[in-house]
Amino acid sequence: MKRRVVITGIGVVSPIGTGTEFWENVKKGKCGISPIESFDTTDFNVKLAAEIKDFDPTVYIEKKETKRMDRYSQLAIAAADIAVKDSGLDTEKVDSHRFGCVIGSAVGGIHTIEAEHEKLLTKGPGKVSTFFIPMMLSNMASGLVAIKYKAKNINYSTVTACATGANAIGESYKRIQDGICDVMLAGGSEAAITPCSIAGFAALTTLSTTTDVNRASIPFDQERSGFVMGEGAGVMVLEDYDHAVNRGANIYAEVVGYGATCDAYHMTSPDPSSEGQSGSMLNAIEDAGIRPEEISYINAHGTSTKYNDKFETQAIKNIFKEYANELLISSTKSMTGHLLGAAGAVEAIVCAKSLQDSFIPATINHLVTDPDLGLNFVPNVGVEKEYNYALSNAFGFGGHNATLVLKKYEGK
Repeated sequence: MKRRVVITGIGVVSPIGTGTEFWENVKKGKCGISPIESFDTTDFNVKLAAEIKDFDPTVYIEKKETKRMDRYSQLAIAAADIAVKDSGLDTEKVDSHRFGCVIGSAVGGIHTIEAEHEKLLTKGPGKVSTFFIPMMLSNMASGLVAIKYKAKNINYSTVTACATGANAIGESYKRIQDGICDVMLAGGSEAAITPCSIAGFAALTTLSTTTDVNRASIPFDQERSGFVMGEGAGVMVLEDYDHAVNRGANIYAEVVGYGATCDAYHMTSPDPSSEGQSGSMLNAIEDAGIRPEEISYINAHGTSTKYNDKFETQAIKNIFKEYANELLISSTKSMTGHLLGAAGAVEAIVCAKSLQDSFIPATINHLVTDPDLGLNFVPNVGVEKEYNYALSNAFGFGGHNATLVLKKYEGK
């Protein structure tokens, strides 16, 4: 018999707040987008991003250790620290051999790569840091979190572009459901607001070039022109239901479904048929053992790019058909920007809090819905609504699709 999997701790570090502040600002519809401050954008046509302005890693990590970690790893450790403390879990009492960790990153240590490459060019190979390689690896955040909490079961980093965080949670959910682990730390982290990263995404013409912070990340809007780069991390404590109940844990929600597919179509463009995205959603719904009509809210991938929003909307219509018009759909990327490998994790956390608080967050700064899309994208103001099932989508370059279904926790 498959085991129930519950969320007992959540940790977020984001452009709109850290810890409990994050959800309060989601409910308020706060926009975390502003002019880039971390580097000089004079020669760049992209001027905006969703930066974390006040992050102090020494709150979570010894100062000496912070110098041996890329920013994305620091964010991951901070989110994990918040999640574990939030869960009330005494990690020293957890069976370390039934305790795992899957925390992914799409880009990994690009801050370190750019800084050390500059040293190589200007000062020579002898000045490259001893810690360059471990700092830049995409798996290191997961490894460092596991070291901190002595999690000795499965430990790896999902690297599926913008589906990364959702895949990490889905794979962790399955480890517990199948009886391999009792506790998992799962999520994603990203810190890719750097000159090379922004230049690269700009070269793909995927980033918005507007200087109006309120018209930059506008998913499903007729005037959308690209996504806004964000940074942050989201980590969940997932537990076997009995393990959580036996220790008297607070439970936010249940993870009940996971679907993952591949478009097998193009390096960066979604498949216009939406077959892969539709399959991911359908697989997650079937895994949850429910009908599509039992879903009330979708936290959409909703990047604010022309084709992603169009094809995701088509995928929703493919699966939900006439009922699609009854769904409440929003993209919280309108607030946070696109957190890349952290997006799926942070947005799944949004779904957990949405179910717990009976509140559907808005797609902020939404003026005119693209007439070719035409669904209820919850414009500008959130909605009070008690409901039972939420679905979260995350799709990435390479054709990666991941979907999670979360259920309102109602006890036994």
